[in-house]
Amino acid sequence: MRMLFIVLVFVPAFASAFFPDGDIAAFQRQAAVMPVGERIAFWAEKFIGTPYDTDPLGEYVRREVIVADERVDCMYLTFRAVELAMSRDPDDAREVALSMRFMHHGKVEHGEVMNYDDRFQYGEDMLESGKWGTEVTSELGKISTFTTPAGKPVLFVPAGAVAKGNDLFRSGDIVFFVNTPARIAEGITIGHIGILKREKDGVYLIHASGIKGGGGKVKKVSFPDYLQTMPFAGIRVSRFGTDAP
Repeated sequence: MRMLFIVLVFVPAFASAFFPDGDIAAFQRQAAVMPVGERIAFWAEKFIGTPYDTDPLGEYVRREVIVADERVDCMYLTFRAVELAMSRDPDDAREVALSMRFMHHGKVEHGEVMNYDDRFQYGEDMLESGKWGTEVTSELGKISTFTTPAGKPVLFVPAGAVAKGNDLFRSGDIVFFVNTPARIAEGITIGHIGILKREKDGVYLIHASGIKGGGGKVKKVSFPDYLQTMPFAGIRVSRFGTDAP
């Protein structure tokens, strides 16, 4: 009689199917000499072509893990690019994640994140926490204002008012795309997040382009072109300074 043997393979909660830790460590050593913004853009580019995470909750939250690089949404892409840029090795990146992804601090027990309810769920909370760089929106063009239903003013630069030219933007700038008034009225201020890469021929946006329940992937596109066709009202931008790790 033919016997069927089932082999159970334990996969640690922090395992990644995108890059093994050895490759991540090699890339981190390669990027260590770069300024912080260049490192952030470097890591964002590594995710180009990665499938979009269509889970409405986010696969990393659903699985209660830190690393889930097989599929990414715009927030996770931002998390990982910054965490990998700010750390010395893969283990250090996980520790950085526990500090930066949460309003307070992440807690891990038996390989699982125990308090993802404390995570940043909205882009505006990330931006205003101060953990995700210094806001430089006022340097980028004429400011406009929305007021949320709760009476909170939202300062941003409308797409058409973003000053032209490369000099105002830097590699590693994090762009928070502000929703139209209708979406803000629903309580959703930031509709998308991306990372900029400045090159000789222009400024590029690296972002997880897709929809929940649909599809998509991480793309690198002309930032001025994206501004002309995007469904958002404008932008807010944060930047890490030279004093970042």
